[in-house]
Amino acid sequence: MYLNKVLLYGNLTRDPELRALPSGQQVATFGLATNRVYKDKEGRKQEATEFHNIVAFGRQAELIGQYMKKGRPLFVEGRLQTRSWEADGRKNYRTEIVIDNFQFGDGGGSRGGEAGAPAMATAAAAPASEEAIQYPDEDINPEDIPF
Repeated sequence: MYLNKVLLYGNLTRDPELRALPSGQQVATFGLATNRVYKDKEGRKQEATEFHNIVAFGRQAELIGQYMKKGRPLFVEGRLQTRSWEADGRKNYRTEIVIDNFQFGDGGGSRGGEAGAPAMATAAAAPASEEAIQYPDEDINPEDIPF
C-alpha cells in the first residue's frame, strides 16, 4: 500500500487567486505558511517557517475564495503533486498540495470546509466563562473503568 497524505495548519500568505478551468470548474491557488519552533545547539529558541503552495478545486475553491484572506488560519488535508512544464527552453517544477478536505481555523469566517464537516475548533464554540461549565464533584476511580 502507498500513502500520499499531507496535513497542514497554517496561515495564508496571500489572498486566494480564483480562476475557472475551460470546463468551468473553479480553481483556487494560494500559499500557506507553517512555523516550527525548536532549540538550537546552544539551547536558544529558534523558529523556522515553511511556505507551501496549495490548490483547491470545485466547491472547495469557491468557499476558500469567498471566506479566506491573507493571514487567516486554515487546516488543509490533501496530497502532494508535482507539475512540470517547459518555459524558455528550461524545465520547471512546482510541488503543490492538492486539497482533499479543509477546515477554517479560528477567525476564518464560517466553520467547516464541506457540507457535514465538523467544526475544527470545538473549544471556540465553548462558553467563554468557566462558570458555565459544570464538572462532576466526584473523582473517577481507575478501577471503575471497564477496560
